Amino acid sequence: MTPLDRVRLREGLRASAPFAAASLLLSFSFGAVATAAGVPAIAAVVMSAIVYAGSAQFASIAILAAGGGIGAAVAAAALMNSRFLPMGVALGPSLPGGRLARALQGQPVVDSSWALALRQDGTFDRAFLFGHSAGQYVCWVLGTTLGVLGGGLDPAALGLDAIFPAFFLALLVAELRKGTRTSAGVALAGAALALALVPATPIGVPVLVASAVALIGLRRRR
Repeated sequence: MTPLDRVRLREGLRASAPFAAASLLLSFSFGAVATAAGVPAIAAVVMSAIVYAGSAQFASIAILAAGGGIGAAVAAAALMNSRFLPMGVALGPSLPGGRLARALQGQPVVDSSWALALRQDGTFDRAFLFGHSAGQYVCWVLGTTLGVLGGGLDPAALGLDAIFPAFFLALLVAELRKGTRTSAGVALAGAALALALVPATPIGVPVLVASAVALIGLRRRR
């Protein structure tokens, strides 16, 4: 397997700083919300360490807090994370090795690392992506741990509920600043589609449908 470019790995880690800070606050909010919903502290931390996906985790907790079952919570999480399927299709050709090796390398991917590792030619900077994801992962697990230890806090009262939408807005802005017609068009189309579906569809469906728009960019690069 091709060795990682350590310089780009460090650059990805440095570039992750603002996103890692947001992840720390967001996961702190998740830990507090999960504890308030009756989820055991250790289960919330393990969930962050394994799932490592804010939208899926918050959707699951929302369902459990509303009285839903484990099956519904898992289904919602899977639906929310289904956006990684088209993202993985786009990323795959930039990863070395066979299918198993590429699948393992795709595990650290999160929305921001995927978006910011995208090059102008449509390929992905693997080392930058890994570094960017690493910084966020540490803060995500740490924030959840701090959140469950500070049980009883009200995330809404502290304004932490605004961090999640602001986080994804930052990703959209980053895509628009790349300057290519394809990336700008895909970003705007996905955002508009998700916004239109929010009031009319169940939780998770807007993200699932909007993520399919990424396939348009993939098709145009071929």
